Amino acid sequence: MLLAGLPTLVVCLAAYGPVVPAWDELEVVSPEEVGWSFERLQAFDEAAAKLGYTAVMLAYDGKVFHEWGNSTYNYRCHSIRKPFLGALYGIHVARGEIDLDATLKTLGIDDIPPRLTAEEKTATIRQLLQSRSGIYHEAAAETEGMSAARPARGSHAPGTFFYYNNWDFNALGTIFNHLTGLGVFEAFEKEIAIPLGMQDFAPANCEYQLEAEKSMHPAYSFRMSARDMLRFGILFQQGGTWRGQQIIPKDWIEESTQTYSIEDAASGVGYGYLWKTIPAGSPAAQALGASAYLHTGLGVHSLVIVPELKLVVVMRFDTDGAWEDPGAEGDALPFLLMSARL
Repeated sequence: MLLAGLPTLVVCLAAYGPVVPAWDELEVVSPEEVGWSFERLQAFDEAAAKLGYTAVMLAYDGKVFHEWGNSTYNYRCHSIRKPFLGALYGIHVARGEIDLDATLKTLGIDDIPPRLTAEEKTATIRQLLQSRSGIYHEAAAETEGMSAARPARGSHAPGTFFYYNNWDFNALGTIFNHLTGLGVFEAFEKEIAIPLGMQDFAPANCEYQLEAEKSMHPAYSFRMSARDMLRFGILFQQGGTWRGQQIIPKDWIEESTQTYSIEDAASGVGYGYLWKTIPAGSPAAQALGASAYLHTGLGVHSLVIVPELKLVVVMRFDTDGAWEDPGAEGDALPFLLMSARL
């Protein structure tokens, strides 16, 4: 499958009638007004129901042209937590509070035994953002697959090898708190959620996942609704501005969504700073018709920004209880989505 590993970009229509605004602040338009075929999108309704998706929202240039399902429920975000922290880093780097080339040694970052080696402590914040730290210590919130694929300690020097590494991601939360004096969730509320008018987000719905037997650095687990996640995606699609206010520096968005590593050789999907990337010219970009950047959660939650198409896609799945991974059927749906464009 050419796009294996990409998010399932599903469009579902609960009723084939006019789109009803979810809130007053965002303009709502029909698919045809922004270059999408309402009739072609109808095929996704049945597909989404069969695969178990629970909420989907689409926006073109900040305008909502599709909303389906429960867009107000605060779903678990899983790995989509990473772009949220990345946005906070961009804000505080611009303020001069974070130096991306500071090393773990200078920051005083370590972990439980077996502690970090002298070489591991030469890793920089930038390398952690790129998931290229070379630190293969156990980490909270690792999946079985991540644990199995984790390289041996000391097998790669910092900056020389990409491995999708929860240790890097979790330590970035600790470092953010250390350098700014702010909790991740409280900072997100103040710096992003309130300025964007998020309706459902609250720090009380989020939690730190500490697995003390593995690491002293907890995972920062976000919960967020589809409509709030859509606002976050629109913020990036609009170059970091919201209602004329620069929330995230535009140059940070450009820097953080560049491709620094190739994560999947077959599709060409890469990694930037806490974002997956679909670089121009890659097989994935050719299949989608444009380059993009995105993040997924357990392969079913998706936040996708396609700058050339001015498109933001949010897809949610109820992963709180028992659920079934749609697998290859889900991987095939991006082709159908893009065929719905006029």
